[in-house]
Amino acid sequence: MASAARFFIRGAHSKLCITGIGSGTQSTFGATFLKLSPSSSSCTKTQRRHAAHFTFQPDPEPTQYGPTQKMNMFQSVTSALDHTLANDPTAVIFGEDVAFGGVFRCTVGLRDKYGKDRVFNTPLCEQGIVGFGIGAAVAGATAIAEIQFADYIYPAFDQIVNEAAKYRYRSGNLFDCGSLTIRAPWGCVGHGSLYHSQSPEAFFAHCPGIKVVIPRSPVQAKGLLLSCIADQNPCIFFEPKILYRAAVEQVPIEPYIIPLSQAEILQEGSDVTLVAWGHRKAIHLLKEVANMAQEKLGVSCELIDLQTILPWTLKTVCKSVVKTGRLLISHEAPITGGFAAEISASVQEECFLNLEAPISRVCGYDTPFPHIFEPFYIPDKWKCFDAIKKMISY
Repeated sequence: MASAARFFIRGAHSKLCITGIGSGTQSTFGATFLKLSPSSSSCTKTQRRHAAHFTFQPDPEPTQYGPTQKMNMFQSVTSALDHTLANDPTAVIFGEDVAFGGVFRCTVGLRDKYGKDRVFNTPLCEQGIVGFGIGAAVAGATAIAEIQFADYIYPAFDQIVNEAAKYRYRSGNLFDCGSLTIRAPWGCVGHGSLYHSQSPEAFFAHCPGIKVVIPRSPVQAKGLLLSCIADQNPCIFFEPKILYRAAVEQVPIEPYIIPLSQAEILQEGSDVTLVAWGHRKAIHLLKEVANMAQEKLGVSCELIDLQTILPWTLKTVCKSVVKTGRLLISHEAPITGGFAAEISASVQEECFLNLEAPISRVCGYDTPFPHIFEPFYIPDKWKCFDAIKKMISY
C-alpha cells in the first residue's frame, strides 16, 4: 500500500516544479505559502533530488584493528553479520527478504553460506518479526531482526517497548532478551516521501531498557553493530540508508567493537558546539557548515557525533558547551518532541550559567514528511549557518 501511495504521489506531482517559497517558522511550515509552476527545462531531475545532496567525508583509516578493506556501508554491515554468524552458532538473522539479500543487499550471500535455518525470510508482519526475536533471544539465541524500513517499525512498537525493553525488569532479572538486535534503514534520501524517510529515534529514547544506536560511516557501522549484537540489552540499530552506497571507507577486515554510549568529538572548536548523529545533516553536512563558519565568520565550531541516542553522553556535550558557550543541535525528525529537545533541556539544566546564547535546534518541521518539498523540509547547511550567525550575534 505504501509503495502504491508513493507511486501515486510521484505521478500526481511529476509535472510540478518549485519556483519559490515564502518565509515561515518551523512550527508553522504547514501554513507556509508554496508557489508552483508547470515543469520546465530548468526543473531537472538533479534539482528535484537536491535534498539528497551531501558530501561524505570519510574518517581517517583506522589502524588499531588490523588490515582494512574498502567497503561501503552495506558491505560493512554484511561483514559484521558474517562475523557474527561465523563465530556464534546460536545467531540467526530474519526479516522481510533477508534470505534474498535484503532490500539494500545487507544480507547478500549469507543464506547460501550459513543455511536457511539461520538466515530466513519472515511474513510481512513487524509484530511477528520482533515477537519472534524476543522469544528466540529469551531461549538463548542471538537474534538479529531486520525491519524494512524504520517507518514500518511502529506496528512492533508494543513488542519493543512493553516486552523487549521490560522483560528483564518485570522478571527481577531472572529472564531477559538482551541478545536481541533490531536493524532498520533510517532517514531520508531525497525522494522517499512519507513512508520511507522518517527518523523515529526519539520515540524509543523515551523507553528505559533498550539502546538506540545510529552510525555515521561504514567503520562506525561495523563496530557499533557488533557492539549492539554483543550487548546484554535489546538494541535498535538504525542505519542511515543514504550512506549504504554513498559512504566508502577503509574498514577493518577482522571483527572489532566501538563502545556504545560514548559520543565522539570529530572536530575541536572554541565558539560553537554542533551536535548531531547519523548521516549528512547530522554529521557530514555539519562538517561543511563548520568550515563555512570558519571561513566566512571566523567562528570555530566543535563537532560532536552522539552515536548512541539511548543512553547518550551528556558529559561530553556539557564539557564542550562549557568551553564554547553555544550549542546547535540538528536532526531531520520534527522539531517538537525530537531528541534535540532532550539534549537542549539537559544542557540547559547543567550549563545554564555557561551559555552565551539560546540553544538552537535546526530540525524538520511539524508536518508529515513531504515529497516534492523535501529540500525545504530537512535541515541544510544554510539553515545551520544562519543559526550560527544568530547565536554569535548575542
